[in-house]
Amino acid sequence: MKRLLLLVSLPLFATLGACTQETQNNIGRSINNWTGVNGVLEVYAGDKLVKRFIKVDKLSTAMGTNDKIERPYRFGYGVLDINLNGVVDEGEKKVYFEVSDYSTPYVFHEASN
Repeated sequence: MKRLLLLVSLPLFATLGACTQETQNNIGRSINNWTGVNGVLEVYAGDKLVKRFIKVDKLSTAMGTNDKIERPYRFGYGVLDINLNGVVDEGEKKVYFEVSDYSTPYVFHEASN
């Protein structure tokens, strides 16, 4: 069984190693999109936390409908954590959000729980 696993794994790792970094990133994003993630997006004003979205599955870069050119913002869906306690409380709902690449400093990270 170990030998079969090794025979299957070696070509897979060799193929991934030959891919460009961008291809590897796309493969990684595809796996994340398929398996889902439990992300947190925090928006800061200076050093103060002002808004938090929890249970974010991914952030996407906006693309133009006709020209397919990347737009200067990212978007996603997550639960707006109104009281900033990191827990989905009664009344806190999943919302759509956008974050500008120009004006909003933010941190996106995998939730630890």
